[in-house]
Amino acid sequence: MDNSLIHILAVDDNPVNLKLISALLESRGYQVYLATGGDEAIKLIEEKKPDLVLLDVMMPGISGYEVCQRLRAQESTSLLPIILVTSLDDSERIQGIEAGADDFLTKPINQNDLFARVKSLLRIKFLQEEILEKSRELEDINIKLEEKVSKQVKELEKLGTLKRFLPDQVANQILLKDKDIVFNPHRKEISVVFIDLRGFTTFVDSAEPEEVMKVLTEYHSEMGRLITKHNGTLEHFAGDGIMIFFNDPIPMENHSQNAIELAIEMQREFPKLRDNWKKMGFELGLGVGVTRGFATLGMIGFEGRYDYAAIGSVCNIAARLSDEAQDGDILFDLKTFSNINHIDPIEKLGGKVIRGFARSMEIFRIQRY
Repeated sequence: MDNSLIHILAVDDNPVNLKLISALLESRGYQVYLATGGDEAIKLIEEKKPDLVLLDVMMPGISGYEVCQRLRAQESTSLLPIILVTSLDDSERIQGIEAGADDFLTKPINQNDLFARVKSLLRIKFLQEEILEKSRELEDINIKLEEKVSKQVKELEKLGTLKRFLPDQVANQILLKDKDIVFNPHRKEISVVFIDLRGFTTFVDSAEPEEVMKVLTEYHSEMGRLITKHNGTLEHFAGDGIMIFFNDPIPMENHSQNAIELAIEMQREFPKLRDNWKKMGFELGLGVGVTRGFATLGMIGFEGRYDYAAIGSVCNIAARLSDEAQDGDILFDLKTFSNINHIDPIEKLGGKVIRGFARSMEIFRIQRY
C-alpha cells in the first residue's frame, strides 16, 4: 500500500522525541500527526482516525495506559494498532498488555525496530479490515439470500393458494406480474373443449352421495391430469361438466390441434374409468364437444373469490356439442376441422341446428373409442 495514504499518530510530552519519531516516519512516506498529551491524542484520534498510534507511557495528565484502555473500550477504535513506547521495565510491558497494547518500543528508539513493528502492525490491521469487509459482504449476501428464499417461499405459498382457485397458467401470470393479461378483459380466438358424463343424472338419482363423490373425484383427477399434460386452461368444472380452452393466457401456434389431441386422449383413457365404475353397477359414458372462435376473457367474481372466464358463443356451442355427443364421441365444428391435421376416421355429419342456436352449422365427429 502507498505509505502516503497511511496516517500515524505519535504521542509524547517530549518535543524532542516527537520530532525524532516524526522525522523517521515521514522519511518512509507516512503522514504523521503529533500530540503532546493523552487528552489531545484522544481528540485527534476521533477527528483524524489514524491507522496506527505510537503512544508514550509516562505523560502528565492521562497516561498512555489510560489512553490505551479508553481506545479499547470503544468499538470504533477497539482494533486500532497501538505501540506503547516504554523503558526496559518488564512491569510496564505487563501493564501495557493488560491495557490492550499490541506491541512495544523501548527508549531510545531504534529506527529499524520502529519501521519493522509499524510495518507488521499495519499489515495485520489491513488484513483485519479485509476480513471485516469480507464478513460484511458475506452478511449482506446471507441477508439477500434469506430475503430471496423468504420471497420464493411466499410466492410458492401464494401460488399454491392461487392454484386452488385459478388455472395454473393464470396463477403463474399473476406471480410474474403480467397482470394486464389476467385482469383486463380482452378478446381472443380460442379453442374450447367441453366434456360431461353420459348417464350422470340417472346415476346421481340412484347412487349414494358418497358413491357420487368417489366417482367425481376419480373423474376429475384423471381428466385434470390430461388437461395439465396438454397445457389446457381449466375454465371451470361443475359436477360432471368440465370446460377447457387453449390459446389463453399462453399463446399456442395451433390451439385447435391441441384441443383435439386432448379430446382424443380423454376418450382413449376414459374406458379405464368406465370399466371400473361398471363393476360397481354404474353405467357412465363421456361426450366431448370442441369448437374454435372468439371470446372475451378475463377475471370475473368478487373480492375474495375470482374465476378466470371465457365468455362467448364459442363456449356455449362446445357445451351443446358435448350434450349431443354419444358415449365415446368427439363432435366439433367447421373452424376446428379446418385447423387440424387429418385425423382418421372423421365423419361429416352435415348441417345441424344445435339447441339454443337458430342457424345450422357443419358438425364433424371422430368416431367412438
